[in-house]
Amino acid sequence: MFLEKDRIMKQSEYIKIEGKRFGEERALYASRGVYVKNCAFDGPEDGESALKESSCVLVEDTFCNLRYPFWHDTTLELKNCQLTELCRAALWYSEEIQISDSRLHGIKALRECANVSITDTDVRSAEFGWMTRGVSLTRVTAEGEYFFFRGADLVARELNFRGKYSFQYVENARFEDCVLDTKDAFWHAKNVTVRNCVVKGEYLAWYSDGLTLENCKIIGTQPLCYCTNLKLINCEMIDTDLAFERSHVEATLTAPLISIKNPYSGSITAPSAELILDDPAAKCHIHFTDPSLA
Repeated sequence: MFLEKDRIMKQSEYIKIEGKRFGEERALYASRGVYVKNCAFDGPEDGESALKESSCVLVEDTFCNLRYPFWHDTTLELKNCQLTELCRAALWYSEEIQISDSRLHGIKALRECANVSITDTDVRSAEFGWMTRGVSLTRVTAEGEYFFFRGADLVARELNFRGKYSFQYVENARFEDCVLDTKDAFWHAKNVTVRNCVVKGEYLAWYSDGLTLENCKIIGTQPLCYCTNLKLINCEMIDTDLAFERSHVEATLTAPLISIKNPYSGSITAPSAELILDDPAAKCHIHFTDPSLA
């Protein structure tokens, strides 16, 4: 289906390009209204920027093996496409993008884009999504480092992610039914809600502001330190020690923690934990519902 947001051209006005190979520099530069199907951007010419500065483009069942194919594009749909490891920095400075049933395997595949929908797609890309705004991720599997660094207005559903340093400095984001296996996630994040998720990794969400975790399973050492406006609602914390150091927190927890260290303000309710209070500024109210488990 052609992009619903395309209000400029009728489907009959699109030019269909099918079964072609393009290897030269800027092969389809500044195209408007093209439907590229079952093609390959590949070859010994090693050309770059195949569809740069294009608009109203649908690319389907296509193999992309050359650098920088989709820069400064507007109204772009990729459907059942393969972007290889050699397809570096594939989508930059583009907007109104839909990606479905595809593989994005080149480094820095998405950067400084806006209004992006990614569905049923596999992402293996370091530095993916930097400074991109208005993103929807649905049933996406992903692997990489610094995933969505400084991203904003992000919604993720059934995201299965593995990698380090994810969602740092992200703002205005919502995660539902996700599995995040990630070290140093959500550092300096602002206004983020995480519901019904598994979050595994060390040093979760330090320096965050306005982070809410609801019905989540949190696994790993030294989580949630130096946070402000932190909320945990019916969360389970597993193998977590030295939690909440210098944080301002409201938390209701359903399982024992290993230890809690010097939370500054708010209240924490949990079955039990070792309590470390050696900072006179640690004034958080802590209530253990089953201290016999400590």
